Amino acid sequence: MKNPQLQLLVNAPGIAGSQVSLATYPGVTLNGSQKLESPNYLIVNLSISPQAQPGKLKLQFKGAKSLTYSYELRPRNQDPARTQGLTQADFIYMLMPDRFANGDPKNDVVKGTRVNHIARDSMYARHGGDLKGIEDHFAYIKQLGATAIWPTPVIENDMPKASYHGYAVTDCYKIDPRYGTNAEYVQFVKNAHSQGLKVVQDIVLNHWGSYHHLFLDKPAADWFHAFPTFTRSNYNAFVLNDPHGSKLDRKLENDGWFDTTMPDVNQSNPLVATYLIQNFLWWVESTGLDGYRIDTYPYSEPKFLMDWGKAMADEYPKLSMFGEAWEGTEAEQAFFAQNILPPVNGFKSNLPGVLDFQICFAVGDALKGDNGDLSKLYHAIQGDWLYTDATRNVPFLDNHDMSRFYSVIGEDFNKYKMGIAWLLTLRGVPQLYYGTEVLMKNFSNPDGKVREDFAGGWAGDKTNYFVARPGQTGEAFDYVSKLANYRKAHPVLSSGKLMQFIPQDGVYTYFRYNEGGECVMIIANNTKEEKKVDGTRYAERTDGFSSGVEVVSGAAITDLKTLHLPAHTAWVVELRK
Repeated sequence: MKNPQLQLLVNAPGIAGSQVSLATYPGVTLNGSQKLESPNYLIVNLSISPQAQPGKLKLQFKGAKSLTYSYELRPRNQDPARTQGLTQADFIYMLMPDRFANGDPKNDVVKGTRVNHIARDSMYARHGGDLKGIEDHFAYIKQLGATAIWPTPVIENDMPKASYHGYAVTDCYKIDPRYGTNAEYVQFVKNAHSQGLKVVQDIVLNHWGSYHHLFLDKPAADWFHAFPTFTRSNYNAFVLNDPHGSKLDRKLENDGWFDTTMPDVNQSNPLVATYLIQNFLWWVESTGLDGYRIDTYPYSEPKFLMDWGKAMADEYPKLSMFGEAWEGTEAEQAFFAQNILPPVNGFKSNLPGVLDFQICFAVGDALKGDNGDLSKLYHAIQGDWLYTDATRNVPFLDNHDMSRFYSVIGEDFNKYKMGIAWLLTLRGVPQLYYGTEVLMKNFSNPDGKVREDFAGGWAGDKTNYFVARPGQTGEAFDYVSKLANYRKAHPVLSSGKLMQFIPQDGVYTYFRYNEGGECVMIIANNTKEEKKVDGTRYAERTDGFSSGVEVVSGAAITDLKTLHLPAHTAWVVELRK
């Protein structure tokens, strides 16, 4: 690895009283050990030179009870197909493994875990979905037009309640056995790659679960943030760059617990920071995954975020990384990605991209009611000037923490198609939440209602969307699939430049175009009346073209100078000369 230093956290009863030695191994040096508060832990520091060869190191611990441990040095994997990263050409399908499909009923209940049953009629229980279930439906995901899969966390979450969501990790180095084994996850990534699908791993830097083995038996008290009484984060990232903000508010934002069962990890402790950095380097090297989605990104310690991001990028320059920055303004969101802004309190984000909540909010606002506000969508794209490269952001319509898109827009199918059209033609790497393509609906009150099982993922399901999509669900799937696959076949929609025109009279228009002469017009009427649109306004982009084809319906657009756009309709028009 580029950083030759390796920190081992050794755990055994009374190990702190041991003297450690390393049997001679060319290229490997023992740099000493460090005791912690707990007698059950010892830090061992090694240097691994580039000349060191794969093999097993023999570490000896001499104390009240002597032991020998063989630590394996493995060769780096040189396969160029691993860790491809994401580009604008990709389309991410986000899903919850427990709720998508049950491919291996034998792992539904695993002996020794704190939840010893499944109950599909309970929104907080485990339902039995797993990695095999996802893999069984790679063909469905590809048919939809997606090129990447983002499951919510698959790392062990052995919590006694609501463990299905995955965001309260209890063992950083282990796949949850209800989903599969570490070896099966490695194979899952390999099989996805063989099918032309990339894999994004959902990770949490900010907190662990309260049943994490390092919380139950802490190496030292300062591995976690603690207050005299339970104290939550204030969940307000604005305090991090508020020139008038208080130290108290900043401390609460960074150090407060995310929830009662999610202790806040102390990333300002260099031993903890190294543990986390090594862990996430290990997952990339071990699996060949393509990207990280970082949960609750703004709540982590700012300096640690910079150190973590640099370590990942230095070792894996192709690795994609985008964070959850659930913020209310374009500037606040951009603050947590690579941007043109000056450092604030020493923090300058090196994260390539973020989940684009501004687009999500803007699309929802635009499509509510009969004449929604299009200006927010225009401003969300205008805000790209704040980023080093906004094309690395991930636009989306909803997710597992939000009310489902189809419910937000009043179950209006025409508006649904408008939202999908925007999602798949704006800049960035679009993400679709599982079930959106078949009009799954509900409001996040509570959030379990937007995390329901995907019909057909379990034997005996009366409806099976994997094989049959009746009525409007089929129309919805076909609309997404046709547009996503057109996008895949026509790079102008992913890598082309974008030019937008200020929304006018309820109509929002932008173009994707390239130097090769390709040009696609996206024009949307967001009112309840048909609109006669003066196309000469767009001459800057339409000059040289005389007609077009709406790419989903195949309808011919014979006159670009006068456009008659039906109510609540978006056209994606490939311009023709």
